[in-house]
Amino acid sequence: MNLQKEHAVYIKPLGDWKRTHHCAELTAQNDGQEVCLMGWVQYRRDHGGLIFVDLRDREGLTQVVFSPEIAPEAHADAHIVRSEYVLAIKGKVRHRPDGMVNAGMKTGEIEVVVLDWKLLNTAKTPPFPVEDRTDAGENLRLQWRYLDIRRPRMTQNLRLRHRITNAARNYLDELGFLEVETPVLTKSTPEGARDFLVPSRLNHGEFYALPQSPQQFKQMLMMSGLDRYYQVARCFRDEDLRADRQPEFTQIDIEMSYVAENDVMTMAEGMMKRIFKEAMDVDIPVPFPRMFYDDAMRDYGVDKPDTRFDMKLKDITSIVRGSGFKLFATAELVKGMKVVGGAAMTRKEIEDHTEFVKIYGAQGLAWIKVHENEWQSPITKFFSEEEKQAIKEALDLHVGDIAFFQAGAASMVNAALGNLRIRLGQQLGLIPENSWNFLWVTDFPLFEYSEEEKRYVACHHPFTAVREDTKDLMKSDPAKAKARAYDMVLNGNEIGGGSIRIHTSEDQFNMFEALGFTDESAYAQFGYFINALEYGTPPHGGIAFGLDRIAMLLAGAGSIRDVIAFPKTQKATCLLTNAPDVVAAAQLRDLGLRLREENKKAEQE
Repeated sequence: MNLQKEHAVYIKPLGDWKRTHHCAELTAQNDGQEVCLMGWVQYRRDHGGLIFVDLRDREGLTQVVFSPEIAPEAHADAHIVRSEYVLAIKGKVRHRPDGMVNAGMKTGEIEVVVLDWKLLNTAKTPPFPVEDRTDAGENLRLQWRYLDIRRPRMTQNLRLRHRITNAARNYLDELGFLEVETPVLTKSTPEGARDFLVPSRLNHGEFYALPQSPQQFKQMLMMSGLDRYYQVARCFRDEDLRADRQPEFTQIDIEMSYVAENDVMTMAEGMMKRIFKEAMDVDIPVPFPRMFYDDAMRDYGVDKPDTRFDMKLKDITSIVRGSGFKLFATAELVKGMKVVGGAAMTRKEIEDHTEFVKIYGAQGLAWIKVHENEWQSPITKFFSEEEKQAIKEALDLHVGDIAFFQAGAASMVNAALGNLRIRLGQQLGLIPENSWNFLWVTDFPLFEYSEEEKRYVACHHPFTAVREDTKDLMKSDPAKAKARAYDMVLNGNEIGGGSIRIHTSEDQFNMFEALGFTDESAYAQFGYFINALEYGTPPHGGIAFGLDRIAMLLAGAGSIRDVIAFPKTQKATCLLTNAPDVVAAAQLRDLGLRLREENKKAEQE
């Protein structure tokens, strides 16, 4: 700090100096030109005469040289320069000397000899190096996020995010979509994740909710006759966090009138093709493959399968139904999965996989190693030769393979083996690099049973239309009713989801009834929406893309936090601003609320 104060006397105003180039722009073609650059000091090297500085801005680096022979006045004070000081320099471009060219820099052929310069600001020593090689932990980087964003990788990520958003906007504008903003302060509704609530000062005891999505508003825009809508929408969900989830996130939200599934999906494929071309200069083929939800669960165990590698799950329930292995013989579902060459796995590796599947409710992990003349496994003694032959054929087992098995409730079996498949694909190097496998998953269940609520709830949301041929099943067999819903999957990640919506009040009431709403409770929650349906609503549907997740995948980042400027931690806190934080008592009282201490006192009285 003392050094910073000492150097502060050298600070000069920018005045009328104008930047002529950014710090990754100059090449050998600029040789001899006088230029003005501005940026931060990345490195300083004092060679006992010449002083070299790598000057950095958003675009990259340029080496500038302070020479006592060429510009002695400019060189005189250059010894004060430190990392992250902000400089403006005027100088002349020249070729670097023979043997000094840096092929790893865009500007590596040239350097700028400083003729004059200004110190625009000093800087404290950063808590971590402002470079991609930093080993600073994520919490430290989030605490000093404005420094972290200066790192080239973070700047590139945010630039990529910008290109993605810009490509989507341009594409949708060309197709006649209108960008319309919807409210951030809205009404709390059931179904889905918890709402973030905002107390109203003007209406004591009442709350706004931050939107989990603009779902009802975008449908009402279709009722309003806008025909085609989109929005880069901020959404909020109070739910447990993970690497690809944040409490506040961004959707590219799209809705269209007079469409069926194929219309929405074709539009969405075109948008992704445009995004990849403009953001990554990658041509992706369209149309994308399509897969029924039931087939995805059967073959991959998850509804967002990674199709970049094979290793499908096989149902062997009928083969082992009468076997001597009681767990398999009585289970609702038994599935196996072959790992080619996996017989070389150690007991420790198998134990690690066993612990992993317990995350998904499994009690253990059965396995069989196939050797030349025998099967090695604690469970092989329970199977007859005929059963072993049938298992071998069903899984196409060969010498050197290992097969993993799960038995029990279908939801657990699919989740355990499906996620183990992804884990093994990553660990064994089965997933090809630089490949982009898109997939549509369609015909989802309309409902799923909630053990917690002891009733059926909507798989997507209560405004999704039922597939017409399963409409009668909504009451007689809800588990078999199918939704007119579709998800776009990229490399095993859901990046977008949508559906054809309910557009008649009769069908909407049927849905509410199936979900356990009375007419009164439906009107209490959705009265404004139900009323709107009764004034000539056109058929419509749409899709919402997770902008953060798309940017994460295209950037090759491990977390969406790496493509969001100011994200929250997994505990939903902001280390930069210390949010959430306490609020002044006076403001709480204005909202009709009290501090915890006041509540305790009131209870005691």
